Amino acid sequence: MRHPKLLLPLLLSLLLLTQTLAKSIPSLADDELEWTEEDDEEFESLLAIDDSEESKGGSTTSEPQLLRKAQKIVTDLNNDNARRVVEENELVMLLGYAPWDKKSAALMPRFAQAATELREMGSPVVMAKVDAERYPKVASLYMIKGYPTLLLFVNGTSVRYGGGITGDEILIWVRKKTGVPVTRLSSEDSAKQFLKKYKKYAIGFFENYEGPESEAFAKVAAANNETQFVATDKFEIAKLLFPQVSSNENFVGLVKPENDKFEKFEGKFEEGEILDFVEKNKFPLVSVLTEENSGWIYSSRIQIQVFVFEEQDYFEVDKPFIEDVARKFKTKVMFVYVDSTEEDLAKPFFSLYGTEPDDTLVTAFDNRNHSKHLMVKKLTKANLEEFCLALEQGIVPPYLKSEPVPKEKGLIEKVVSKNFEAAVLESPENVFLEVYAEQCVECGATTKVVEKAAKHFEGTSNLKFARIDASLNEHPKLETNNYPALFFYPAGDKSNPLKVSKKSSVEDVINFVNEKIGQGEETQADKKDEL
Repeated sequence: MRHPKLLLPLLLSLLLLTQTLAKSIPSLADDELEWTEEDDEEFESLLAIDDSEESKGGSTTSEPQLLRKAQKIVTDLNNDNARRVVEENELVMLLGYAPWDKKSAALMPRFAQAATELREMGSPVVMAKVDAERYPKVASLYMIKGYPTLLLFVNGTSVRYGGGITGDEILIWVRKKTGVPVTRLSSEDSAKQFLKKYKKYAIGFFENYEGPESEAFAKVAAANNETQFVATDKFEIAKLLFPQVSSNENFVGLVKPENDKFEKFEGKFEEGEILDFVEKNKFPLVSVLTEENSGWIYSSRIQIQVFVFEEQDYFEVDKPFIEDVARKFKTKVMFVYVDSTEEDLAKPFFSLYGTEPDDTLVTAFDNRNHSKHLMVKKLTKANLEEFCLALEQGIVPPYLKSEPVPKEKGLIEKVVSKNFEAAVLESPENVFLEVYAEQCVECGATTKVVEKAAKHFEGTSNLKFARIDASLNEHPKLETNNYPALFFYPAGDKSNPLKVSKKSSVEDVINFVNEKIGQGEETQADKKDEL
């Protein structure tokens, strides 16, 4: 199996249970949005507004206040006005939805919240929505293929949506992408109002908002998609937002809603260093994995990620010492807790490691060398700290999923990850290897061909047939993602296996092997009747 280059693609290739890539693509159809009955009622109300507006009748008196207010703000697109709205306005934020889609239902009130707040701020962004099912021409025009889809149009050109799925996250992303990456606060009242709304933010303190430091801060704000950035040029306001400010010198800090609430930037006031500071410090000491934050976690700049899997009650007991260890490895190792009873979140990892959620499990991914690891010792503070230190030093051996080594050898030798080196790569014999997977539909026919070929060559001294179940075993030197797969490892050059067509017949396999091992025509004739 080819080792993954990134954690997220690996997980997604194993199981399509955790659909979380919408953080970085325009369609949010794969986000797991929590849908409630209240969201459903609000969405149905908004759809009712669509229907009543189309028929130019109906009453809106019973609709929730937020959606009623948003109806006056959000422009409904149809086949007649869509192109005009997008082309005649400099900035348009478009939500494409379908009436039957529950994820659209969950996102709708959040979109309405963002629209309402943008209007109250005096934003020039035109907020619009389109029922992509009712108006397929509009959906096709703007390439709306999944539901829901968010697109920002700047002078008619669409921009990929890369923000979150809460109302605040939509608001922050839109403001960042439409020229307001940093909120400036000049009075204590505005600062107090800001603190009521935001618990997580990056703060910059710059005299007159001038200088290369302030410019670098603004560039980082524009590049970051989910963190609110705020700046002030008044010391008393900076002190209110970040109590650790102690002088009138330029300052950058990060505030988070947790025990280690305040993080002070100690590097050079350059764009790259400030961005690295924000990206590596924006998470809690121990993040709790959810569908909504998984995209941010998987794409973290912190190269080493440690995942702790256990039930919630056990985690609450272990959490204090896990946080102590996380504090020692801050910005170097990212710690993530996964509730082992949350099947959609935990199962992809259990499948990846070939394990069952019977007990606490601690795993790690090191994206410096694209490897995965397993902590074999019991979860204690000392063992976890030892594991993380070894990860940082790069001395933890990679974990390879493997079945137990079989005790007996048959006509076709069963190979597993643990004995792949000895049975195949270090074997003095020529090795014909069949690679299959349990879920593979085509593998059965290929297995029958290999079994007949193995029977034909039974007793040949310099040749053996072997097979490995790729769904239960992995090895870095077994490079294939398609099953079934057939390989021939020549005795004199095991580093360059020859690939054999999986569509080969029994006769094709026999002729191929004879050619490679120099089997004589007489032997072939003697065994021809066995086919």
